[in-house]
Amino acid sequence: MTREITIQWSSQLLCPVPTGPTRAIFSYCVKVIMELCTFLLTTVIVYLLYHFFLKKENFFEKNGIPHVKPLTAVAGSVCNLVRGVSLAESVSEFYNANSKVKYAGTSFLMTSALMICDLELTKQITVKYFDHFVNHDGFVDPTDEPIFGNNLFFLHDNKWREVRNLLTPAFTSSKLKGMFKLMSECAAAFADYLAERSHQKPLEIDSKDVFTRYANDLIGTCAFGVKVDSMRNPNNEFYILGRKATNFGGLNVLKLIFVQKVPRLAKLLGIRIVSDDVEKFFIQLVRDTIAMRDEKGITRPDVIQLMMETRNNEGHGRVLTIPEMTAQAFVFFFGGFESTSTFMCFAMQMMAENPEIQVRLQSEVDEVFDEEGDNPPYEAVNNMVYLDAVVNETLRMYPVNAVMDRVCTKEFELPPPLSGKKPVLLKPGFVVWIPYYALLRDPSQYPDPDVFNPERFISDGKTSAHAAASLAFGLGPRMCIGNRFAILETKVLLVHILRKCSVKPADRMITPVKLDPYTFAMKAKGGFWLEVQPRQK
Repeated sequence: MTREITIQWSSQLLCPVPTGPTRAIFSYCVKVIMELCTFLLTTVIVYLLYHFFLKKENFFEKNGIPHVKPLTAVAGSVCNLVRGVSLAESVSEFYNANSKVKYAGTSFLMTSALMICDLELTKQITVKYFDHFVNHDGFVDPTDEPIFGNNLFFLHDNKWREVRNLLTPAFTSSKLKGMFKLMSECAAAFADYLAERSHQKPLEIDSKDVFTRYANDLIGTCAFGVKVDSMRNPNNEFYILGRKATNFGGLNVLKLIFVQKVPRLAKLLGIRIVSDDVEKFFIQLVRDTIAMRDEKGITRPDVIQLMMETRNNEGHGRVLTIPEMTAQAFVFFFGGFESTSTFMCFAMQMMAENPEIQVRLQSEVDEVFDEEGDNPPYEAVNNMVYLDAVVNETLRMYPVNAVMDRVCTKEFELPPPLSGKKPVLLKPGFVVWIPYYALLRDPSQYPDPDVFNPERFISDGKTSAHAAASLAFGLGPRMCIGNRFAILETKVLLVHILRKCSVKPADRMITPVKLDPYTFAMKAKGGFWLEVQPRQK
């Protein structure tokens, strides 16, 4: 007698799943197959990684380059996590341990690279011989990820040069001056909000959240041409979707690395960096904004307008498409939500931890307002000497990027790593890392590097050096195109808040600042917490 078997279709599988007596046998077979596939996949990955790192290790040994073996590097990373050492501090330890060489070999995640331990060689790679090191590591396909793939940071070779040339005029002093009023209005509104909230009693704030919202509103007005108030309307769609797109905590970091390192597999599995709802919202926002301005003849001193103007430039072989414009405007989200807002947090935290420096800066702020009125112009803010020194010193101690990469695009002969060794020939595809955090805390360049001292940048009543501000955003043609924008928006924020408020570390703030060991980004352990008090006139 035959036994009937009923069949039900699963939405998760492409084959029918039996029920009844054969279900256990079917489940067992599926389990065995899955375990076998997992074992084979793991074996293949381990094999590929071993040979990848072994090849680079042989390169280091063959050329007499000091290096850390891949397994030792992995063990060291685990030990650093146990010790509570951040990525920036770990890189700094490596840099200091190799202070007598020009570069050394190291490994991290799926990359082996040369860590540059010499400032002059850093300048040569990023500036003098830039044509040999044009690109960043990793690639995101613009057809699969329009916002990420068309982003200036990820573009390669001639595509990068074309877009960079188109966008550079948007960040001149005259263009920034045009956006200054928008920045000032936004910063003044934030300062008023904090002063009002702290009027009855001291206000404790999560400054990372507050300054991210400030950056969001500034991005809205200066990049996308929309007015947003994220403090009084915290759940606005512009902020929520921008936050969603730039959240690279936890597994999202691995997703980004996966899309960059194995794009074909990521596409096959449907893994994307920016979700469909985010992409559609911002592309449609840019499209509608451009259409409205074209129809009504509206002009506005913001990034969308500047990119619209490139359509009329002669001599360019191409113009930016709507997705490309959206991608470039989106650069401000990546910079503003993370790097720039964190820079603001560190700057304000340094004011809180160093009250005498805060008082001196407030004195300079008051002097400017007394001379210029309630709305000091661009020139007045931009020429504040002590403010400039505070910004430079903040960037020196807490640069925007702890480490930045460059990929060799043409054969390049490096000088010997040590005297008595031979020069090293780099082939295209080899990665070099530049440890900005370590370079900016090198005691041979900056005495007492762990002391916050803006005076080191002042000489004869003027700001004497801008090396920290330059190095913190990268060097050479590939440096962050929005560096001056980020510095200006931070200066404007400091001026308006310190005009009306004073700050000190809140009870929850760990002082002095300790870096979070569990994130790639440079953040304070335990978060940024400030106590805000209104100033007595």
